[in-house]
Amino acid sequence: MFEEGQYFAPVNTDADGTVVVELGETHPGFADAEYRERRNAIAALALDWRPGLPMPTVAYTDAEHEIWRLVSAELAVKHQALAAHDYLDGAERLKLPADHIPQLHEVSELLEPLTGFSYMPAAGLVPLREFYGVLGDGKFHATQYIRHHSVPLYTPEPDVVHEVIGHANALAAPRFAALYRAAGDAARRVHSEEALEFVSRVFWFTLEFGVISEPDGLKAYGAGILSSYGEIDEFRDMTILPLDLVTMGTIDYDITHYQDKLFDAGSMDRLEDVVGEFWETCDDDVIERLKADGGKAR
Repeated sequence: MFEEGQYFAPVNTDADGTVVVELGETHPGFADAEYRERRNAIAALALDWRPGLPMPTVAYTDAEHEIWRLVSAELAVKHQALAAHDYLDGAERLKLPADHIPQLHEVSELLEPLTGFSYMPAAGLVPLREFYGVLGDGKFHATQYIRHHSVPLYTPEPDVVHEVIGHANALAAPRFAALYRAAGDAARRVHSEEALEFVSRVFWFTLEFGVISEPDGLKAYGAGILSSYGEIDEFRDMTILPLDLVTMGTIDYDITHYQDKLFDAGSMDRLEDVVGEFWETCDDDVIERLKADGGKAR
């Protein structure tokens, strides 16, 4: 689950034990009592789960499956033209169902033989250190609800489309999966909150919103772009910058709008050499030196 959801839908538990997902007033489902009740129930399933228990199963409705079918079909067309080769290779290996929302345990059963990754349910907010840390163990926290039916091609927060279509296809590709693990190891290695934030921002501008030059043009590999019906059409018109660890790790960004500054990895080899090596070797001192020196990726 990427950071956007931490701002838009915090999950609270009332004194009587009722789980409440707090939707902002601009959220498409804010005034829909049925949708809000549904969100609360799905969040409660995740909160009740503990490691070692069977994964919670959501009884998705026909309407929810229809949203998945629509979004899955629309994104698949865009991916063929605009997604990075390694991401498409992961999608071909994973073969997610297009006709229904898969349960997280189903996605895990498809993923584990490919790269060893599996999913864990999340009600909403997951602390940064916990979210990133378990990546090192091949685990990925994911929400299970789906976006509001009134805007099936839009969501202001990460839903199951983002978590699965956006991330699982990348997690099925060995080179991307190795980068996720490296990010997780880095999050566990650093101690200060400032260093953890630096690690997470590099993740944001790569595995969430990364782009890469391929022989037939600029492609997206970040899950945030590849799960967004609108953003995937716009990313080539944004300001495209070269990989720069310090800028990625410190730049401000607005989660309420399309990302207007994106970083081109140039190639998978360069992404691994610059970002992968950083995550594999960084600690608090390395990050402080980078920030002090203004050192750029070379």
